[in-house]
Amino acid sequence: MTITATLVKDLRERTGAGMMECKKALAEANGEIEKAIEVLRKQGMARASSKAGREARQGMVHAYIHPGDMLGVLIEVNCETDFVARTDDFRDLVRSLAMQVAATNAQAVDRAGVDPTLIERERAILLEQAKTSGKPEAILQKIVDGKIDKFYEEICLLEQPTIRDPDRKVKDLLDAAIAKLGENIVVRRFVRFRIGDA
Repeated sequence: MTITATLVKDLRERTGAGMMECKKALAEANGEIEKAIEVLRKQGMARASSKAGREARQGMVHAYIHPGDMLGVLIEVNCETDFVARTDDFRDLVRSLAMQVAATNAQAVDRAGVDPTLIERERAILLEQAKTSGKPEAILQKIVDGKIDKFYEEICLLEQPTIRDPDRKVKDLLDAAIAKLGENIVVRRFVRFRIGDA
C-alpha cells in the first residue's frame, strides 16, 4: 500500500505526531489510520515511560476562568526545560488540562494524591450496597474493586477520559505530549474554584 501525503497529514492532525513518525506508523499499519493511531500511542507510552524518572523543574502555572466568571482553575504543569515550557504545544497542553479540571471536577492528579480515608469510606459504602444485591460473598469484593476503579477514574485527573475525545485518557494526552516534546512532563498540582463552594 502506498502511503499518501494526505494520509500522513490526516494522521498528523489527529495525533499531533511528527511527519516521519506518522509515515512510519502508517507503513507499519498497512495504511490503516486507526491502527496507525494505536501504533503511535504505544510508541508514545514507551517514550513517556523512558522519560518518567527525569526531573521536571521548569513549566508554567496557568489560570483558566470559565466563561461567566463562576468557575476557575489554577494548575501547575512541569517539564524539564524552559525552552519546552515556552512552546505553543506545551502551553496548549496546559490549557487543555486546566479545562479538563474545570469540566470534570477532578480531585487529585493520580491515585497517590487521593486521601486513603476517602477510599476506605467509599469502599465501605460500596460493600454495603453490594451485600444488598444478593450476590455470593466470593464475588462481592470483585464488584467493590471494580467500582473503586471506576471511582478513581472519576476523581483522578490522569485516569479521566478527555473532554475532547472520550476514547482517550488524560494520561494518553500527557504521554503523547511527552513523546512529541521529548521531555518528561508532570502535572504537579491544581485547584478548582467555583462560586459558592466551600
